[in-house]
Amino acid sequence: MRKVEILYVWLLLALASFASAPQEKEDKSLTLHIGIVSYRNQVVEVLPGMIVSEAKGKAVDFARMAKEMKDVPFIFIGENHDSLPMHEVQLKTIETVYAQDNRISIGLEMLPVTYQPQLDKWTAGSLTKDEFIREGKWYINWNLNFGYYEKIFDFARENKIPMWALNAPKDLITTIRMKGWDALGEDEKKIVPRPDLTNQEHRQLIRTILESAELPHQMKETDLDMVFEGLYRAQVAWDEVMAANAVRAYQEDGRRMIVLAGSGHLLYNLGINLRIHEKTRLASKTVICVPVPKGKAGLTVTRSLGDYVWGLPEEDRPAFPSVGLSFKKFEGLDNLAIDGKPIEGAAKGGDFEKGDIVLAVDGKRFDDINEARTYLAQFRWGDEVKFRLLRSAQVKEVALKFEASKDK
Repeated sequence: MRKVEILYVWLLLALASFASAPQEKEDKSLTLHIGIVSYRNQVVEVLPGMIVSEAKGKAVDFARMAKEMKDVPFIFIGENHDSLPMHEVQLKTIETVYAQDNRISIGLEMLPVTYQPQLDKWTAGSLTKDEFIREGKWYINWNLNFGYYEKIFDFARENKIPMWALNAPKDLITTIRMKGWDALGEDEKKIVPRPDLTNQEHRQLIRTILESAELPHQMKETDLDMVFEGLYRAQVAWDEVMAANAVRAYQEDGRRMIVLAGSGHLLYNLGINLRIHEKTRLASKTVICVPVPKGKAGLTVTRSLGDYVWGLPEEDRPAFPSVGLSFKKFEGLDNLAIDGKPIEGAAKGGDFEKGDIVLAVDGKRFDDINEARTYLAQFRWGDEVKFRLLRSAQVKEVALKFEASKDK
């Protein structure tokens, strides 16, 4: 059961940002005939460095896009979570919108609403980076290196821009995925609105993303229909809760909000953006970033994919290596344990097994998952980490090297 749970987490992360990740085979999620009726049967070619306007059906420069965003209450900027260029697009847009009107806020998929106090401390300047990562349990709540977001966080703090945690606690999403919304307690239902699972275009989008993904071999023998229904409940619950929290924040402080979220939550204006519009009828603009694969002059996408589609050159590798290890705490055991055979990142294919007890990492002992992951996040390509593991009553020394070929 635990192996299946890890695979579900992998798939949920894939659903959040898969459509913006370069694929060796055709990504059908980018050319679906869904979204705004006027544009759904038209395609546009996006080149590296080009911004294509949905309304115009042609390229516009950044200044034009920024002008058209002026005074819009909600701006959504999709991301592939481990793409630094996409986070640089987010930062550039935030800086420009702030220069137009400094009464803005930033909504974040990365943290659940229960960690809003830590975000408030950050923007108030009362926490250092290390203190925020520790108190906000960054590497428990999010799976990506803080370095991807650091400049955005710094800009918000330097300019006292409110940041809002939009997500739900993971255990609530897990319950909805496994058992449905009705299985939540009454207080939990106040945190996550009932997901509307009836939008057929959105179902088509998420199903296409799932079927296009390179599924881990452990998942290929499962019932894909059953997998999809669970994943779809979770995906929509995410969209609903983030939309509800964004609206609440907007109504509370009256500031225009820039929402940063995985592109899978925004494509074709069918995710968070649609649900905010349904709740408020307020205008919005959505920016979708897409990597143009190497060897291709451009990338063909449906014109209705987003209000703006921004082409970026495909990266050789992510800026920060992924470890690929999941840890678990057992009652009565001070050490951490490996929670499942790694299926991604630098640890994939390494000598790590589910249940291995982590005695030390580079001679350091960890009894806290966030602290262990914070330590591992400091390493870069070419670095090596030495694990001391206990397996079947035998001590093993295992070297983990951050090689790009493994993390591809």
